[in-house]
Amino acid sequence: MLPLRGLIVTGLLGLVASSCSQAGVVLGQKPVDLTVPNGIDVGFNHRAVSRYRSPLSGAWRNGDNLEQMLINAINSAGKEILVAVQELSLPRIAESLVAASRRGVNVKVILENNYSTPWSQQHELDLSRHGRKRLQRLKVEADQDQSGVVSPEEERKSDALLILQNGQIAWIDDTEDGSKGSGLMHHKFVVIDGERVITGSANFTNSGIHGDAGATQTRGNVNHLINIQSPALASIFKEEFAQMWGDGPGGSKNSRFGRNKTAQPLRTIKVGSMNVSVLFPPHAKTHSGHGLDLIEDQLGRAKKTIDLALFVFSAQQLTNKLAERISAGVKLRLLADPGFASRSFSEVLDLLGVALPDRFCKLEAGNQPLTKPLKGIGTPRLARGDKLHHKFAVIDNKTVITGSFNWSPSAAHTNDETLLVIESPQLAAHFTREMDRMWRGAELGITARMQRKLDRQTRKCGSGVQRKETNTSTGAKG
Repeated sequence: MLPLRGLIVTGLLGLVASSCSQAGVVLGQKPVDLTVPNGIDVGFNHRAVSRYRSPLSGAWRNGDNLEQMLINAINSAGKEILVAVQELSLPRIAESLVAASRRGVNVKVILENNYSTPWSQQHELDLSRHGRKRLQRLKVEADQDQSGVVSPEEERKSDALLILQNGQIAWIDDTEDGSKGSGLMHHKFVVIDGERVITGSANFTNSGIHGDAGATQTRGNVNHLINIQSPALASIFKEEFAQMWGDGPGGSKNSRFGRNKTAQPLRTIKVGSMNVSVLFPPHAKTHSGHGLDLIEDQLGRAKKTIDLALFVFSAQQLTNKLAERISAGVKLRLLADPGFASRSFSEVLDLLGVALPDRFCKLEAGNQPLTKPLKGIGTPRLARGDKLHHKFAVIDNKTVITGSFNWSPSAAHTNDETLLVIESPQLAAHFTREMDRMWRGAELGITARMQRKLDRQTRKCGSGVQRKETNTSTGAKG
């Protein structure tokens, strides 16, 4: 088992609610040192009972160091490292991959096409607004002497993809098949020596793990990674990687991404005594058992409790299933990212019984807000600049749903994604503790932010006009 956690501290992080909305409360709970199943470890970068030194500031901060977790795994490799991640901009991870290659390890990397060019080779005028902001942020991180100018030496040391390029590490992106790219190459996984898989919600970036340079209040998007020792599981991930990789850079363009891949069914293996099921979207809407169907089936099995921590939630069929389970007496806690919770396509609004027209004064086709708003729906309090980036569920304190998969039609039918279902009360306890941590101080119900947006759109649009076609876009880049 790889070392993951730092110094354990006994104090829990307390958050005080400061608005009129109701605050979530967890009573009578003390921090405990939870055990993990054999062959599995899990890290949460905002975890309240461990600490590490931030590589951005050097200060101690709460959380597990997910970057070090990845570096430890890379350093342990003796034969092969396969990396498929939407974005990789951490130079220490790049340096570790180069060092592994130099000691004879076969290293291959797959990236999303929007993040597959060394940032030092980009020009702001060629980039989207999002791309310009990202480039500016990376330059701030690279400017170690804080001179206001990034020198060629600082670029060489700080540009992760330039480090890979100079280290002769082979990589491709989702245009390698000759297309303009899949919906998103949204995977976040590493396979080590055909024996170990590391996956979860985190992109390999400072913003995704540690925080933003120059913004000391940030602590990174709220994320987790799970480390699973299992040759059987690693073999399944290697098959997914092989479809995307094809013959690698150049060659016969036989890489396959998105819906061009051969659709794979849900596969279940044993890791110790646990059942671990894995699905790699996308699938056609007509494909029985696609990602949203799998989640709906798991939610339908809930007897007592459902905990959800989601970056994006925009799938009506899952709202319908949640409403059904609530009517059957199941207790729900749902926390969504504050920025996405109040989007017009957000199912969080449906659960709260409200509809929000988009900027064109249109309502989503098939939009069905509940006539009776649910309780236990909210958003966590986060530092400005951070996002709730988890994509996990805990069902009846024994089943964990996790991976890169946002709960949206785009994830199910367009993107390259990882979706895991793990049956383990022992592991579920870790995710429940993370949910409890976020629940403290969470704003429940219609927040002041949501209400302002609702009021603004009502003044502009009235009740809105429903669209004729379903909008499956989430706008999510995580």
